[in-house]
Amino acid sequence: MTSPEPPERPVIAARARAPYAAAVPLCGNPADELAIRGARCSLHDRPCRHKRLALAATILGSSMALIDGSVVNVALAALQSELHASVAAIQWVVDAYLLMLASLVLVGGALGDRYGRRRIFVCGIVLFTLASAACGLAPNSATLIAARAVQGIGAALLVPSSLSIIGAVFDDHERGRAIGIWAGFASIASALGPTAGGWLVDVFSWRAIFFLNLPIAAATLVLALVAVPDSHQPGAPQRMDWSGAIAAALGLGALAYGLTLASTHGFAAPAVLASVAGGGIVLIGFVVIEASSAQPMMPLDVFQSRDFSGANLVTLLLYFGLGGTLFFLPFTLIRAHGFTATQAGAALLPIPLIIGGLSRFAGGLADRFGPRLPLTAGPMVTAAGFVLFALVPAVSGDTSYWAAFFPALVVVGLGMTLTVAPLTTTVMTSVPGERTGVASGINNAVARVASLIAIAALGIVFTWTHEAALSTRLDALHIPHRAGPTLRSIAPGAALAEGDLARHDASVARADAAALDAAFRAVALVCAAAALGGAVCAALMTGRRK
Repeated sequence: MTSPEPPERPVIAARARAPYAAAVPLCGNPADELAIRGARCSLHDRPCRHKRLALAATILGSSMALIDGSVVNVALAALQSELHASVAAIQWVVDAYLLMLASLVLVGGALGDRYGRRRIFVCGIVLFTLASAACGLAPNSATLIAARAVQGIGAALLVPSSLSIIGAVFDDHERGRAIGIWAGFASIASALGPTAGGWLVDVFSWRAIFFLNLPIAAATLVLALVAVPDSHQPGAPQRMDWSGAIAAALGLGALAYGLTLASTHGFAAPAVLASVAGGGIVLIGFVVIEASSAQPMMPLDVFQSRDFSGANLVTLLLYFGLGGTLFFLPFTLIRAHGFTATQAGAALLPIPLIIGGLSRFAGGLADRFGPRLPLTAGPMVTAAGFVLFALVPAVSGDTSYWAAFFPALVVVGLGMTLTVAPLTTTVMTSVPGERTGVASGINNAVARVASLIAIAALGIVFTWTHEAALSTRLDALHIPHRAGPTLRSIAPGAALAEGDLARHDASVARADAAALDAAFRAVALVCAAAALGGAVCAALMTGRRK
């Protein structure tokens, strides 16, 4: 057990870094290690007698949420086919989870600190498990979306608690090794999760990816109840910032709903304007609530650090691009290129494998040159990778995986490798040592929000580009079709156009595949612009005086 009263900690030197960020790219967060290192025990907490079993419980719990956050992307095409879901609906299958997780993860961490980490961890596992069963049994997309939202609430409870349990169970001498073991398993889960999930989709059903959580959760519960002692954070807040959490959820939800609706109704639609404007107003209210709250879930004074603000802007813009790409890429590979779900999951392997293999080297660069240079270069390299998605097919005309996708994924992996360690270092060193837990929680939430907004906003780019590209190709083939801002052409069972299309199935299929490729390339270019924006923020805001 750690010492009951944590010593006063100075601001950590810039050379301190987090080398175990291998699980970040697909669905993790660059500051997860900070949450582990910031956890402490109170005077009344009993020591842990089964540390290895406790570590196993946290690995299983966090890996379950980690895998679930990424594997759903390779199942979207299959569940869309079975449930006859619209593109907006499959966006919300992912966004509902991200919305609840992003809005409540800070409160979830505070609940664990206040009422006991094991207690909240177990509650999160139970809620996540029940929601997983509901997802697997969902008869329609609306039920699935609702169950995914509940899953997100469960994840918001179990993820921060699992990280804090590691920090509370292991003392300063053991914690580094424990973090390494946890990060190693997280890296494996991040790399193999989409491929294994795709295999389940192909062999069984998309429902299997949710039912798989049930035995994992049962094992996690047993380990948690047997091996994990309850622990509390000294000085934990006595009141939860529920008003702030509700405002964040409502504001982000309304904004994401408006952006999703805009893809089919246009920005001039009253419902779109009302939803986006209403979400913006509520988010302004959230800032007011946090500024006036005695114990806010997101203390605004930490943003007085220029480095901290810059690091979170980099996170927002970079993970906007990454989240959007990893949502639309598997869908495009399956729908346009005939990939199976297993193949689509395996296609993403270059990113986690590169980061897993080169993360220590990248951390050494951050040590040698400071975080600002790699934090600027990393997003620039990542942006170049996004551009390659669009450039190679346009120049060579080759749309095969090895020509149009693999090189771009390698470059994106290299860019993320350069970015993750210095990003963690910047967050760590930009606030006083006793506030690294708060800083990591905020950075975690920002990464989730980035993916949430990316999926909603880039859906507009994807939908409108696909509509225009498909219309152009059908016109060139002299095939009559209906105009309109819909994406029915990729919705299984939906009519593409008038009855004449039935006599041109092969031509229409080729036109639709080419249009899907064009839509993904447009998304990739927007992601590149976002990543470049992150590089600019890093260059202008980090590594300077606060």
